Amino acid sequence: MQFPSPLVRGRLLKRYKRFLADVSLDTGEIVTATCPNTGSMMGLAVPGAIVWLSVSASPARKYAHTWELVEADLGSGPVLVGINTNHPNRLVTEAITAGQIPELAGYATLRREVKYGLSSRIDILLEDPGKGLAYVEIKNVHLSRNDGLAEFPDSVTERGVKHLVELGNMVAAGHRAVMLYLIQRADAQSFTFAADIDPRYAAAFQVAREAGVEAIAYACELSPAEITVARRVPLRF
Repeated sequence: MQFPSPLVRGRLLKRYKRFLADVSLDTGEIVTATCPNTGSMMGLAVPGAIVWLSVSASPARKYAHTWELVEADLGSGPVLVGINTNHPNRLVTEAITAGQIPELAGYATLRREVKYGLSSRIDILLEDPGKGLAYVEIKNVHLSRNDGLAEFPDSVTERGVKHLVELGNMVAAGHRAVMLYLIQRADAQSFTFAADIDPRYAAAFQVAREAGVEAIAYACELSPAEITVARRVPLRF
């Protein structure tokens, strides 16, 4: 996924009201940017951090700037981390279409945001006359507290628990169900669950896994020009 225009660089002054961030651009201008992330952004919303913003030319936008990337350093040097939770579905769709996720290859059609279960929408529904249906739920991952180890979630997620239950129901109905954790940071060498942050989610995953729900994790490569799905990383339970 390429950004439609070059990102602009600055330093984070503060994140507030969850969806807003004040940033001092390298030009000296101070702007308010939209923060497209509902999580805690633990370790990423640190005042003084280098951030990258996209800029919209739409006159309908209240805030022209959107926070896209932040530099984080766990001791091995700075790494770009994607914080925009609107991107993972598009990133995974592009990767599946390009054949970059072998576990999800070979399906005839791909649809996004399809209604299913109890008033839910699946991120991606794969359909094929021979393979049947595959329900793919995507979670954005950007938390890392130990070098090389990505974690999910970074805050309590009741919605995430609901999705695991729904996927388990799809398996019980005879379909395939896959949880795909998309890690928007290139330093990830493995993935696990932050059970100390949300023990209910970690427990719900174990129930879903025993019910037949699959799980895979992929890490991204990031730059101020583009984000791409790069490689699978192992899961640690």
